[in-house]
Amino acid sequence: MVFIRSRLTANILAIALLYPGALLRAEGSLVNTSVRDIPRFGLGTWLSDIEKVAHAVKYALDNGYNHIDAALIYRNEKYTGQGIAAANVAREDIWVTSKLWNEHHRPDQATAAISKSISDLGVGYLDLYLMHWPVAFVPGEGTKLDKKTSITDTWRTMENLVRADLTRRIGISNFAKKDVEAIMDMCTICPYAHEFETHPYLQQQDFVDFHKDIGVKVIAYSPLANTNPTYDSGLEPILEDPFWKDLASRKNATVAQTILAWNLQRGNVVIPKSVHEKYIKENIGALEISFTDDEMKTIRGQDKKTRMNDPGKRWGVKLFADLDDPTKLDEKEDGEL
Repeated sequence: MVFIRSRLTANILAIALLYPGALLRAEGSLVNTSVRDIPRFGLGTWLSDIEKVAHAVKYALDNGYNHIDAALIYRNEKYTGQGIAAANVAREDIWVTSKLWNEHHRPDQATAAISKSISDLGVGYLDLYLMHWPVAFVPGEGTKLDKKTSITDTWRTMENLVRADLTRRIGISNFAKKDVEAIMDMCTICPYAHEFETHPYLQQQDFVDFHKDIGVKVIAYSPLANTNPTYDSGLEPILEDPFWKDLASRKNATVAQTILAWNLQRGNVVIPKSVHEKYIKENIGALEISFTDDEMKTIRGQDKKTRMNDPGKRWGVKLFADLDDPTKLDEKEDGEL
């Protein structure tokens, strides 16, 4: 029988009953407990230009940020690392996240991938390592699906990365609810966080609440919705949305600050990307903004249930199957995640 310390809260006890694997190891220590928790506000680096990201990271860390979100597939971790090294901060005072790419799900590939990320970032270890997508590719064969490697196989591999002291915590990204449940049902070291797309145009409030219930933190990527130039949602830019412009005016804030503050008030971590000093400094001002209950209810009415980032069609995999705006595949394509 797993020993449960007397200070365990009723909420964590409920999680333990639902997902027995959520308790770490027989000595009685608990998953997701840390002396230093993930900071609520971070700098995203997806699509950050390699000639600009080092300065952006240094500027952010020297101006109040202590959380950098990176990934091997972003192909800029070496330059992100240069920014970390140039900043006037100690390693133990910052939080660094990276991610396992799809072709690195097999054990030897995963160890090599995390080691490269740690080396390129120059950080010695990671604070959080995420399974970037619940999809495995055959190494060296493009986007050919690896049918022999399941997400639970990959999770076992990631647990071993914690045991090897390569990362303090592990988590997931872009998972459907049923895939989160599959991991929670079998994990020994359970997900600390789930990074997924959530913003006013794809609020997914039920999914956010589900994570609160199971004790997994939510990291909101693309928190500014379709401001990303690669997205083609068919919607008008959220920064030009009259609703948000009016609300921002009443908060005496920028539209971006106001949108980010809404996600923060929902209890989510946010990681807006920018390489511009002005926006990096402005964005963190979201921490000073709050909303009334009535305002939060009104914002719920702005949900368009529109997903901006979905590579499932390209990969032949139905992603987000039980969530808003899942991948739409041709009838002959039947992969589902």
